[in-house]
Amino acid sequence: MHWPGHYKLKDTLAGFQTLMHEGLIKAWGMSNFDVADMEELAALAGGNAVATNQVLYNLARRGIEADLLPWCRTRHVPIMAYSPVEQGRILTDHTLARVAARHDATAAQVALAWLLEQEDLIVIPKATSLAHVRENRAAVDLTLTQDDLAELESAFPPPRGASPLEML
Repeated sequence: MHWPGHYKLKDTLAGFQTLMHEGLIKAWGMSNFDVADMEELAALAGGNAVATNQVLYNLARRGIEADLLPWCRTRHVPIMAYSPVEQGRILTDHTLARVAARHDATAAQVALAWLLEQEDLIVIPKATSLAHVRENRAAVDLTLTQDDLAELESAFPPPRGASPLEML
C-alpha cells in the first residue's frame, strides 16, 4: 500500500489478510508510512505481519534515521530503500567520486554499498540494461572502509532530529 490514503487502514489490512488466506499473496507491505502510520498499523490485529515499509532513503535523504528506521528495526520490519542514487542526482558528488576512485568502482556502486552495509535494509535500484544490473550487483562486493564511511558521513550528514517523510 502506497501512502496512507482515504481508505481506512483496517479495511486495507483486512483485504491483505483475505488475499493471504486465499493464497493469492504470500506477504504484504507498506510504502511511505511514517512512525505514526506504522504505530497505527501495529495496533491493528494482524498489523505486525507487515513484511516491509518502502521509503525514500539514500545518502542525501537520511531523515528516516532519526525515528522511522530505529522504530522499524526494533520491531524487525525491514526498510525497503527506493531511489538509492536519488534518481542519479547524487552521482556527480565529489565525495562519492573520490571514494569510488579508491575502490575502482562507480559512484552508484558506492551509494548502493553504503545502503547495503546496513542491517534490515532492502535496496531497490533501477536497472535499465543487463550492464546496469551487473554494475548494481557489483556493489554487493564493495566493502567500504571506516575512512570511506567517515568521509561519506561528513558529506552527507545524518538528520539532527525527526523529519517528515520525503518523496521524489
